[in-house]
Amino acid sequence: MQNSKAIFLTKFIIFLSVILQSFNCQANTSSLKKADSLFISKNYQEAMGIYESLLLEEDSYSPAMLLKMAFVAEGRGDYAKASFYLAKYYDINPNPRVITKIKTLTDQSNLIGYELSDWDRFFKFASDLQQEITAIFSLMVLISIILLLIFKEKATQPKYYLPALFFILLAFMSNNFLQESSTGIVTGSPTIVMNKPTAGGKMIQNVDPGHRVIIKSSKDIWYEVKWGNKNAFIKKESITKL
Repeated sequence: MQNSKAIFLTKFIIFLSVILQSFNCQANTSSLKKADSLFISKNYQEAMGIYESLLLEEDSYSPAMLLKMAFVAEGRGDYAKASFYLAKYYDINPNPRVITKIKTLTDQSNLIGYELSDWDRFFKFASDLQQEITAIFSLMVLISIILLLIFKEKATQPKYYLPALFFILLAFMSNNFLQESSTGIVTGSPTIVMNKPTAGGKMIQNVDPGHRVIIKSSKDIWYEVKWGNKNAFIKKESITKL
């Protein structure tokens, strides 16, 4: 009886989670449609308010929404924010024309951090599907264990346990290591890149907004970032996370 109650409770929690997620998706879709309607009617200020709420408060956005936000920000003369929205769009759709537009907005011909190798693209694709990949490996673990239980009389040698162990290892690695590095864009103007997390450190470069960086760690008021082929430090107030 106790076991049946536990099963019922588990199913109820799963059902409730699905329902709540469905309501949330519908709310996001409704808000996005309203903002798009305001944007089409050129009510940019009101549309931007809804877009920013979706992006900053709910972390919900679409590529088209980011482009519209960049358009509005550019119209306001806020080129740092326009570059931020375009850089976030670039993470979804790494199109060279996006970099050209950011260079135009920031009036810089050489921007750091937008070079993506084939491995970077593959890893980003895999990290975006981390939950699905982990779920597949977990399912394979379950299937392997079930097969071992069904054929336990024949599975007497250690080699029969290798598939289960292999998928357990893959599920563990996918769950713990298949995570994309945190990235940010320089939005402070100007921004000083230092070799140490202190005002007494040596200045590496003085830059304007638009550069994209990989954030390696956080130290007090500083972010440790990858700057070219070396590690550097930038004040948190000068970076907006993507």
